[in-house]
Amino acid sequence: MTDPADGKVDFRRTLDAYRAHKGRFRLVDVPDMQYLMIDGRGDPNSAPAFTGAVEALYPVAYRVKFASRRELGRDYVVPPLEGLWWAEDMTSFTSARDTSRWRWTLMLMVPDWIAPGMVTAAVALAGAKRPPGRLDDVRLERLAEGRCVQTLHVGSFDDETAVLARLHHEFVPTHGLRLTGTHHEIYLSDFRRVAPDRRRTILRQPVAADTRAVGERRGATADGSGQPTR
Repeated sequence: MTDPADGKVDFRRTLDAYRAHKGRFRLVDVPDMQYLMIDGRGDPNSAPAFTGAVEALYPVAYRVKFASRRELGRDYVVPPLEGLWWAEDMTSFTSARDTSRWRWTLMLMVPDWIAPGMVTAAVALAGAKRPPGRLDDVRLERLAEGRCVQTLHVGSFDDETAVLARLHHEFVPTHGLRLTGTHHEIYLSDFRRVAPDRRRTILRQPVAADTRAVGERRGATADGSGQPTR
């Protein structure tokens, strides 16, 4: 949807992948999209790398947006921050709860009409005066997720566990699915400014049809294999 007042495309309105409802799990086919990305590891509440990633992504994203408007005549609203989450040892997310071992990729989506050269130019502009410390880590990459289950979580990140348990252990096996890909979060609220109990986050999990015999499926998602929770 384009806002008639300013002509900007708002992907949160035009893409079904950005729609979710609290208390409802929904299957959605997510199109391949390209993102500005930065990888890191460690507790998002204290790791300097996490703050540094946010501080590097946004200046590049806005310079890409301005270049799109100026050079291509196509303006848009910068989409919300997103994150992929995982760990080599999944007990880091459950029983051990060792946040220092969490791994993540922070992302900001950019439209398909943005060419790699525009991102390269945006990175150069962002580093012209006071370059963010992690600016050189910003990259442009496509993400293919396909069929996913998603829901809207309202509340603190620590309260996501119960929602994800229902997704993994109830919705997924009941619908003949299995977990694939990486746990994905879309931050509709700015977690730097919004109180924890009011934060709105889309929780997304890529899935695929489970072709195993019913008897072989039992317990397949019991440990959330490969699927981190925050």
